[in-house]
Amino acid sequence: MILSLILYFNLWINPIKIFGFLDSLNLHYFAYARKIVYSVCIMPEKDSHIVLYRKYRPRNFSEVIGQEHITEILKNAIKLNRINHAYLFSGSRGTGKTSVARIFAKAINCGDSGAGKIAAFEPCNKCAICEEIDSGRSFDLMEIDAASNRGIDEIRALREAVRLHPLRARNKVYIIDEAHMLTKEAFNALLKTLEEPPAHVVFILATTEFEKLPETIVSRLQHFKFRKPSEYMIKKSLENIAKKEKILIDDEALNILSFFADGSFRDAHGMADQILSLNEKKLMGESVRNFFGVPSGVLVREFLSSLFEKNAENAFKTINKVYNQGLDMKMFLKLILRNLRFMLILNLAPDMEKDIEDIIGKEQLDILKAEKGLMEENLMNSGK
Repeated sequence: MILSLILYFNLWINPIKIFGFLDSLNLHYFAYARKIVYSVCIMPEKDSHIVLYRKYRPRNFSEVIGQEHITEILKNAIKLNRINHAYLFSGSRGTGKTSVARIFAKAINCGDSGAGKIAAFEPCNKCAICEEIDSGRSFDLMEIDAASNRGIDEIRALREAVRLHPLRARNKVYIIDEAHMLTKEAFNALLKTLEEPPAHVVFILATTEFEKLPETIVSRLQHFKFRKPSEYMIKKSLENIAKKEKILIDDEALNILSFFADGSFRDAHGMADQILSLNEKKLMGESVRNFFGVPSGVLVREFLSSLFEKNAENAFKTINKVYNQGLDMKMFLKLILRNLRFMLILNLAPDMEKDIEDIIGKEQLDILKAEKGLMEENLMNSGK
């Protein structure tokens, strides 16, 4: 009653006071009330910009790239009604851990009982429950950031909150992100709840540092390890987004972004979003190189040619050029090692030529072949 009066009299005066009041209570029960206040007071503008990695976040299992070994098992678990009470998703950043957790939460709670959903065991993304989860308004999906809620008090509040039944869905899902950040005491407090949670609760822990989790926690969870996507997967993802957004993008830009994303879809999409601030509908290799300080392919080839010719003076001159132009030395080294790796693959496993072409394009492949020929020629001459 007191909470209702406070919300009623302060809603039109200062919504921030309400948020502060609810947060100061430090009780998990009021997460529901916070969601109500936010949904009433802060409505997203229709014309506001949505960053690419959020706009094109997978909404179905079929849209998840490179994690088929996980999505197939989860879909089959739904089909056989063998849903576990606690899961652990581990893997490097930007591989889709939280996205898959949300899709799974939708799939096990989806209100659509149509034939399409039964056949594919995918969320419909049309029913009220799916829409609420997608928009972050669901009372039955709680996402907890363990980096900022890592203490024993927060876990005690969570243990009390799990007793409450779902408001609308069949299951109440708790996603604990960056779970390795929880303290030792918090993990100990969570043990019993993870082992024997109420029948209506599903826990999903996500972490980028699996080795930091206690064995006692891991043994109570069903573990899924997310794989790093290949450069080719990230490149295709960027190509698809460029088509949907009607953006002109060249091979050089795709190669640079997919390589320096280091196996993270989020990083690749985030970097593309940054550069699009310069030109809304055009993403060229030159602008990408200038923006991130990436050395050109010419400088990389100059350095490698100097190495193959055993010309130390020219090699140091090339390094000096990179330094004087203020380019990123780490990126320069990465590009050198990458080219050397591809040359060795072409030399030792020529059948993989098509795989390399898919990653770097035909033009860059022809240049690599020429460099490989120069390398072989110099090695033969040095052996004489």
